[in-house]
Amino acid sequence: MTAPPPDATDLAALVRSGAASPVELVDDAIARIEHLDPTINAVIHERFEAARAEAAGPIPDGPFRGVPFLVKDLGCEIADEPNAMGNRALAAADARATHDSYLYEAIRDAGLVTLGRTNTPELGGTITTEPVAFGPSRNPWNPDHSTGGSSGGSAAAVAAGMVPMAHAGDGGGSIRVPASECGLVGLKPSRGRISHGPTLGESWAGFTTDGVVSRSVRDTATMLDAISGRRVGDPYAASPPLRPFAAEVGTDPGRLRIGLAPDHQGVTTDPECVVAVERAGALLAELGHEVEIGQPAAFSDEEFSQHFVTIVAVATAIDFDTIGATIGRPVEENDVEPSNWVMGSLGRAVSAADYVHSINWVHAWSRRLQAWWEDFDVLVSPVIAVPPPPIGWLSDPELGTERLTSILQFTAQFNSSGQPAVSLPLHWSSNGLPIGVQFAGPIDDEALLIRLASQLESAAPWADRVPAIHR
Repeated sequence: MTAPPPDATDLAALVRSGAASPVELVDDAIARIEHLDPTINAVIHERFEAARAEAAGPIPDGPFRGVPFLVKDLGCEIADEPNAMGNRALAAADARATHDSYLYEAIRDAGLVTLGRTNTPELGGTITTEPVAFGPSRNPWNPDHSTGGSSGGSAAAVAAGMVPMAHAGDGGGSIRVPASECGLVGLKPSRGRISHGPTLGESWAGFTTDGVVSRSVRDTATMLDAISGRRVGDPYAASPPLRPFAAEVGTDPGRLRIGLAPDHQGVTTDPECVVAVERAGALLAELGHEVEIGQPAAFSDEEFSQHFVTIVAVATAIDFDTIGATIGRPVEENDVEPSNWVMGSLGRAVSAADYVHSINWVHAWSRRLQAWWEDFDVLVSPVIAVPPPPIGWLSDPELGTERLTSILQFTAQFNSSGQPAVSLPLHWSSNGLPIGVQFAGPIDDEALLIRLASQLESAAPWADRVPAIHR
């Protein structure tokens, strides 16, 4: 493949016009997975025959009717199919979902045909996809480098051209980091935009949400329309958009006041990531926006990390309970990876009072953070502080956690505040690896980010870039 593959919108148009059938699209995607996945290791569960049967039968007449799709093996259940969450104990027990999640119902109603499940780090606990259970996913731009995580398998599959779009989830950067490292669009929606039902009301105290990684802003916007909406019993509800998100694509965002944060207090940011933000700022200024160096004071609050970790640790301990209930015994140390054992053990030691204190602290902090958007429209920053690292750099048993903490300083804030944020593929490193730039908007205003992202996509197109795996 020397030319970029079509996006999901174009494939859906082929089906609508009769130029291609869903069966043809599915067979083509399966062939690409079979050819590329031995190198990339993005797809850990294949449902090819089920997908072929679905493609041949009646398909819901949604915006992506007949388009091939992949689902991350975390946060989106398909009844009677594997649901390992990157964990070796669940994989060994052949753990399977008991029901379809509301999210998967929406994916199916959009007309998408799911071909399988994608690789993810165990319990989504880090930003590289190298689980012991399934092995590392590899970056199509350079297989020696990480795909990011926790939606790294999905990002690798889309970047490699296996499918045009795939499910992703984000609790601390897990849509945006893989999008950044694989050269994709990755939008983390606002809290309450996507339902976690029917099993969960929230995950990680409301930090996590779902979305997709894609090659185009229009695919991301249209998919957000398809999967959005409050369901009965959901504890949060994002304000509904004034019109479909897809209608924002190509709409002039107007002149925006934009704060530029190329670095983070107390963090050493790789010069190439700084350059990515600075060039984005220059492009924004060329487009007529008011750009100035600035960020919320709360963005660099040193106390934030400890409360975020406390909440995630408790969530990990709860994951241990879920695993134990599935495998029929309490989780032991050799059932999970060392970093998660440490995190879950920390969570088990947190008192109920301390947990509530951390939640209350984050809520108060979020108000301070969001106040900055009363004077600004968008904050622009790196996604992470380094380009895509080599495989093994973040999974190192001695240094991995320290490295993770040092580079993941720009994304988790918006999981805690519930604000939307998107990574756009606006820069490539000197050795040809993608470096995304993050744009964070006001709460519930994905529409603003989509308008701006569409403007940037037109001004600095990325669709013609093809990963090294195809050269």
